[in-house]
Amino acid sequence: MKIYHGIDDFSRLKYAVVTSGTFDGVHIGHQKILARLLEIASKNHGETVVITFWPHPRLVLHPEDDSLKLLNTFEEKAELLKEQGIQHLVRIPFTKEFSQYTSEEFIQKILVDTIGTKKLVIGYDHRFGHNREGSFEQLKINAPRYGFEVEEIPRQDVDHVGVSSSKIRKALDEGDIDTANHFLGRPYSLTGRVVMGDKLGRLLGYPTANIEVDTKYKLIPADGIYAVTVQHEHTTYKGMLYIGNRPTVNGTKRNIEVNIFDFAKDIYGESLTLYFHKLIRGDSKFSDLEGLKAQLGLDKVDALRILVNVIR
Repeated sequence: MKIYHGIDDFSRLKYAVVTSGTFDGVHIGHQKILARLLEIASKNHGETVVITFWPHPRLVLHPEDDSLKLLNTFEEKAELLKEQGIQHLVRIPFTKEFSQYTSEEFIQKILVDTIGTKKLVIGYDHRFGHNREGSFEQLKINAPRYGFEVEEIPRQDVDHVGVSSSKIRKALDEGDIDTANHFLGRPYSLTGRVVMGDKLGRLLGYPTANIEVDTKYKLIPADGIYAVTVQHEHTTYKGMLYIGNRPTVNGTKRNIEVNIFDFAKDIYGESLTLYFHKLIRGDSKFSDLEGLKAQLGLDKVDALRILVNVIR
């Protein structure tokens, strides 16, 4: 897959099959659109193009509101789109100036002049252009003038799975990993760098790698203990992950730390990717460290039971 950080270096295609949107999560609803893109391109010897916007429009238009947390970094989104078989990913830098583009300008300058769109595929509620003025109806009326066809994924095809990025965010905020993973079509993941901790886990017999996530907008699921798989370099391990402020020791900072099973490498400064499989329990305050240690033993048993068929 070719990635373009802007439209200036994109060479117009002979038969471009295009969709556009933020695609946060690249969830099973998005995957329906992408599958249709691939189907049309295959039948017409065309090439697939996804136009996305980065940063997320809300981060630019409402910078004072830091409540929006995203399911993907741009790098994660690009990798997921690549896995779906997309050939071209156009990342349009979303700025306040770009937000003033009318729907007409977006169609003419980007879809027609730059991309060479022959078929546009959009979701049933897709809006675009300044103040979200563009619509499927407008596209359908004007498509012949622009020289491309437009297809809308029917509402029932998307609605029957009941999925949206906001529903997935809500599920993760509540620790409902089952729902989130069902809608995503894969385990939710986050990537971070291993940083120095206070080695409390080692003292308890459950050494942990403390994870620092570089991007403040990445959604971190609800506090608690999770059964996870952990990718380090090209190997995947089982483990249990803690998210919380460690109330047993009166902690004040929210920590992300993972106990990787059967693992004893020094990985400070290295990157880990965590895949969430299930919430084991919520965060709890114990009367002493012995009580916490005993519970961690039970948590590990639960994690191994949950992960028994994930990797062998």
